[in-house]
Amino acid sequence: MVRKNIFRWIPSTIICGRQLMTTAQRIQEVRVRFAPSPTGHLHLGGLRTAFYNYIFAKSRGGKFILRIEDTDQSRIVPDAVRTLENDLQWAGIVPDESPSIGGPYGPYEQSGRLPLYRDQVKCILEAGAAYYCFCTDRRLDLLRREAIKARQVPRYDNRCRHLPEAEVKKRLARGDNYCIRFKLVSNEESFEDLVYGKISYNIALNEGDPVIIKSDGYPTYHFANVVDDHFMKISHVLRGVEWQISTTKHILLYRAFGWQPPVYAHLPLILNTDGSKLSKRQGDITVDNYRREGIFPEALLNFIIDAGGGFTKDVARTKSRIYTLQELIEQFDISHVKPSSCRLTPEKLPEFNGLELRRRLADKEESAVLVQEVKELVSRTFKDRLENQKLQLQDDHIMSVLVWGEDRITRLTDLVNSNLAFLWIIPSQHALEIVASEANNIGVLEDMKLYLSKLLETEFHRDHLKKLLKDFSSEKQLPFSKLMKLLRSAVSGLQEGPGVAEMMEILGRASTLARLDHAVTVLKTLQTSFAGGSGDSAVSKRKLSLGLIPSV
Repeated sequence: MVRKNIFRWIPSTIICGRQLMTTAQRIQEVRVRFAPSPTGHLHLGGLRTAFYNYIFAKSRGGKFILRIEDTDQSRIVPDAVRTLENDLQWAGIVPDESPSIGGPYGPYEQSGRLPLYRDQVKCILEAGAAYYCFCTDRRLDLLRREAIKARQVPRYDNRCRHLPEAEVKKRLARGDNYCIRFKLVSNEESFEDLVYGKISYNIALNEGDPVIIKSDGYPTYHFANVVDDHFMKISHVLRGVEWQISTTKHILLYRAFGWQPPVYAHLPLILNTDGSKLSKRQGDITVDNYRREGIFPEALLNFIIDAGGGFTKDVARTKSRIYTLQELIEQFDISHVKPSSCRLTPEKLPEFNGLELRRRLADKEESAVLVQEVKELVSRTFKDRLENQKLQLQDDHIMSVLVWGEDRITRLTDLVNSNLAFLWIIPSQHALEIVASEANNIGVLEDMKLYLSKLLETEFHRDHLKKLLKDFSSEKQLPFSKLMKLLRSAVSGLQEGPGVAEMMEILGRASTLARLDHAVTVLKTLQTSFAGGSGDSAVSKRKLSLGLIPSV
């Protein structure tokens, strides 16, 4: 017993042959870690934790470490580590040390650190700070049931803590199944939280002695967490507030080893708009989902920090602007993080994304990247048209579309929605059927093409086109609305949308003339089928449904 107390309370310099560091030594270099489990894609809560760790380290010239906590083998998802690293890379949160990068304190996956955990658990077993537990699952289940029946919080009764040493040796020699538990101390422990201030808690009043090594030989989260943070020289631990209640347990483990604990900061919960807790089970909150929906990483980062604070007064969140990663690093101050839970405001995400789109368009290099991204997006979306070489994918056209759309769209993916597909593809035969019933429409389109072909490229702008369309309508004695319906269908295949002159301007002279040619060809084909009397054709049915031919 005396040995145990000395081990726990007197600051030793050597434990199990390893030299310890003083507090001053530990905080010379800021080292933080993000330690997710490999259970799938990174979600919004995890991204927030990783981001705050990253900017905390970078604002202090420190290191950001990615460590994979894979001690629960039953929950591991294949390829999840690569997925997590890709998600972080996309967000611009690049680790200094990680499973793929390596570093001086690896391995960076806990499953590769089992020998270290075995060495360290021997230390506290020998010091009397831990013990072997032989309780069966059946007994533990009965304890839980009895506690629930008595309306008490289920907890282990510490039975094996008091087993005689001879009994322990006998059971070990016999090969009995066991786990290893840590002896909690029944004292109130306090620590200073950088976000919440002083926190005090007596964990022994609410929990039994916790398992630190499971029966399969793997450490529990609490034990591996403490051992890894110490040997990786982690100076500060920034994590979700749900772990705050476990911090005193971790501090007791540090004390049992004679180690100096890191500085702790717990981040408040992120809530949905309705006040419910954000959950991994919400498939729409994964980083991968936001990426596929066309959200920029900078927009997503601005979105998740918008309600939580952590930045100096220079970051005026009331203003409509986007902050770059470097600006956020420079402005970060953990003392400004709000301790209250923060609610997401979904309508702000499109706003942030639109701001980031405009910021990128204003930069020559980044706008060139946008052009390539749009080209790839359009090619994927309209793959069948690409194979037939019927997509309008010239760089200058894409840039014109981006400039035209910067106040109309908030995501690049908006550009391939059905109402804007005309920007890239010519109208289909089906889209032109609605204007195929009147024979003189072909002549109108041919005359319009002749009018437009006389315009110079410099004259092919909205104001000039508006005047020309009105003059054409008057000269041909055509109702303007009827002319617009015909031209809209011929140019875009739509029945409503942007103004016709606006469409022509964004498509450009060559594309507009080509589309009028295409429409004339299609209308001639359709009208030939009408003349052939194919009353049962899809076209005839379409005409009938539109009231263009009488029903019988």
